[in-house]
Amino acid sequence: MKILITGAAGFIGAETALALLRRGDEVLGLDNLNDYYDVNLKRARLARLEAHPGFRFLKCDLKDRAAIEDVFAAQRPERVVHLAAQAGVRYGIQNPHSYVDSNITGFLHVLEGCRYHGVEHLVYASSSSVYGANTRMPFSVHDNVDHPLSLYAASKKASELMAHSYAHLYGLPVTGLRFFTVYGPWGRPDMSLFLFTRKILAGEPIEVFNNGHHARDFTYIDDVVEGVLRTLDRVAEPNPAWSGDAPDPATSSAPYRLYNIGNNQSVELMDLIACLEQALGYTAEKIMLPLQPGDVVGTRADIDALTADIGFQPKTPIQDGVRRFVDWYKSYYAVS
Repeated sequence: MKILITGAAGFIGAETALALLRRGDEVLGLDNLNDYYDVNLKRARLARLEAHPGFRFLKCDLKDRAAIEDVFAAQRPERVVHLAAQAGVRYGIQNPHSYVDSNITGFLHVLEGCRYHGVEHLVYASSSSVYGANTRMPFSVHDNVDHPLSLYAASKKASELMAHSYAHLYGLPVTGLRFFTVYGPWGRPDMSLFLFTRKILAGEPIEVFNNGHHARDFTYIDDVVEGVLRTLDRVAEPNPAWSGDAPDPATSSAPYRLYNIGNNQSVELMDLIACLEQALGYTAEKIMLPLQPGDVVGTRADIDALTADIGFQPKTPIQDGVRRFVDWYKSYYAVS
């Protein structure tokens, strides 16, 4: 297939593109290469993709309506994996407009491109952050998510609603994936595992928020990519049992689906740090800090729907995933 991936220089985008190329698909990778984090890391991810003859890179910003229209008109992708977004929960407190520009306006341009150019299936990234003030775990796609705790979460909830409207109005098959704390080699430098590793190796103290009482459903990148590919191959369909009298948020009478992609396990932050210390062979100096604005205390994904529909089963224990990340980090940054 000919597949457009937005955010192709990003963590999940690059790994998804690589998996598609390896199985023989043609991939159009779109990214604006912004400097939210190290552009050199983004370019290094792209270099791995450009080694494949089936890959083409398009430097383009989702905010540029005319440019996105031109991409869809000229390239005619059969399916789209929309992973580009302004990430980071805390970043939105100082830079709120970036979330609206990228995650809402940019997504609208993608939806319009899919609508007008016959895209067979749009798979897009949502986030576990949409669960916000929910405290009942594991988080289920059948639960209400109307209480976001950050603008990032609100923008992702808005994306889900926009996607449903296009599925309903135009019959566009759309599948939203709520990712849960994705980690692994080639990951994002603003994520805790990356930050902790850099500081521990530099002999600097690490900042542990909520006094270490966080828990997250850490999901290894290979497991996430498998889930993305399987959902991409299973085009969303209407749920014939859906009823407006008791509306299920995860399905619809339109061709619309929502899934969690997680490991289905919560890992305490202090346990993650212990795994990292073991992999590095160092003990971290820890600065305990309070809960930060926009953060949630814990996450855990209910993945029953994804397992039932596509056979998704995460396979990577946290100890193995952290060790693989550390091995990659030392190799990439030439750390002895």
